[in-house]
Amino acid sequence: MSSRNGKLLRRCTTNGSPSACGHSWEPRHKMPKSTGGSNQARSWNLSMFWFFTGAVIVFHLFAVFVVLPLYKNGGNRSNFPFPANSCSGNEQRTETSVLKEDEISVSSTSGSIPISVDSVINLDHGDPTMYEKFWRQTGNAAELVIPGSQTMSYFSDVTNLCWFLEPKFAAEIRRLHRLVGNAIAGPDRYIIVGTGSSQLFQAALFALSTSPEVFGHGGGGRPLPVVSSVPYYSSYPAATDLLQSGLFRWAGDARSLKEGDKPYIEVVCSPSNPDGLLKTASVSSNSGKVIHDLAYYWPQYTAITSPADHDLMLFTASKCTGHAGMRLGWAIVKNREVAKRMMKFIEVSTIGVSKDSQLRAAKILKTVSDQYELEAAEDFTKLFHFARKTMRDRWQTLRLVIAASDAFSLPVFQPQYCNFMKENTLPFPAFAWLKCEQDIDDCESFLRQKHKILTRGGKHFGADAKHVRISMLDRVETFDMFIERLSAIDL
Repeated sequence: MSSRNGKLLRRCTTNGSPSACGHSWEPRHKMPKSTGGSNQARSWNLSMFWFFTGAVIVFHLFAVFVVLPLYKNGGNRSNFPFPANSCSGNEQRTETSVLKEDEISVSSTSGSIPISVDSVINLDHGDPTMYEKFWRQTGNAAELVIPGSQTMSYFSDVTNLCWFLEPKFAAEIRRLHRLVGNAIAGPDRYIIVGTGSSQLFQAALFALSTSPEVFGHGGGGRPLPVVSSVPYYSSYPAATDLLQSGLFRWAGDARSLKEGDKPYIEVVCSPSNPDGLLKTASVSSNSGKVIHDLAYYWPQYTAITSPADHDLMLFTASKCTGHAGMRLGWAIVKNREVAKRMMKFIEVSTIGVSKDSQLRAAKILKTVSDQYELEAAEDFTKLFHFARKTMRDRWQTLRLVIAASDAFSLPVFQPQYCNFMKENTLPFPAFAWLKCEQDIDDCESFLRQKHKILTRGGKHFGADAKHVRISMLDRVETFDMFIERLSAIDL
């Protein structure tokens, strides 16, 4: 049997076809007869290795010598090696992305320092980075450590009408207003905290437009007109009409509103953004409600002549201490029902306000007040004195440049006695309301296209195109380059 099997095995293995042994399969792969293919594979792998290595080196060099310098230059597209129209997606201007005509866009150069004579100078936004110098020199006085177990609850003080208001923050707000004397903020006033005064503005619109007095005057059947005297803050129209509410609508210049018995809401920004002038209500009617936006009623910008005591007043940390990124504001309200409706708006929209930001703000406000209570403290350690000197120096420099030019003009201010500084002082507004003279019809385009200076045109404030608003709050490097560039303009 074994001999027979051996013969069959030899017959099957010597026959060229596997079917000779009763199988009908074909081999799936044939083994190479020599080592030549293996050498070729190793050579191909080595080539691919050097190819990818070279690609990585080229990419690294591109990132270091092209992309990184552009990043350090604040995203200035004028230095970018590719044409501007090569970008896909939304159309863009050279400096700012184009939105609707009546909208304000955020430039890619915002927050950056111009580092060359060809850099774009962005003074469109009121970004208060000039305060960085003050807070750097205070060291760790305003530092705060928040343990991981703290601020976990939604609630801050359930006994307070505004249950998400941190008690420490509320106490420091009242203390600061007592120190400065710019607002009545005693215990008989309600403090409502918001995510910046922008949220508080919308909360105030909601609270006032839903009051029983408004419905009693026939305001329940149509949206209430919201007005402000020209030039008004450019964000008022967008913030009012953002949600297309049936409760209120933007109606433009307060002076165009016909006085009568119909309800309305007037917004009074004083000192005014953009022109820095002190304002009062333009419409005199018992059927109207007034929101007083006092973001700039601080001694570095204007004289504190008396404590404000209005029904509804808005303040913000960004223009008081310079901490815009904290996104905190507060309202001081007389009427409890109005305060409750404002609180309800914030409760429904954001379920309160960041407690971490409130604790940090409380620490910052405390630092400011503490320095004024130290008799031996130098002026440079006092926030309002530091900021006032900075603003005064900048305005003096700007006025010298404007006086030497016939291309521009600025508003004229009158000095007033400041109860806080104990002296007569001119206003030093946060913005310069610049007017282009002669045959320059569009001041914003003129400065942007010919001189790479970004400003906000007058049309956004209800004014004409010959005016622009220019921020005076940027870093010293930006301001100095702006002055240098403005001085070189010769018509």
